[in-house]
Amino acid sequence: MRRDVFQAIADPTRREIINLVAKQSLTPNGVADSFNVSRQAISKHIRILTECGLITITQQGRERYCYIQAAKLDEVSDWLTGFRKIWDNRFDKLDNLLTKMQSKNKTK
Repeated sequence: MRRDVFQAIADPTRREIINLVAKQSLTPNGVADSFNVSRQAISKHIRILTECGLITITQQGRERYCYIQAAKLDEVSDWLTGFRKIWDNRFDKLDNLLTKMQSKNKTK
């Protein structure tokens, strides 16, 4: 089953795993040590992150390490860009309104 980035970041545990692996590559056990849930649960989260392409797992000697693939988050950023423009426009309008109201109060 191919998952998408939005499904991966919908879960707070997976978002925290992304944050951890973004700071440094970790083994799955190293990731699990940071949480108060079973290793099987963390393994499932890592599998979902791997399926959507946010994390890759590379064998180094006897250990497997999780690495972030941050470029996949561009999909989220691109989706949010339209909303940023809308909110920037709304905040600009609000700022203009507040400026007008302040200048009216000063002239009274």
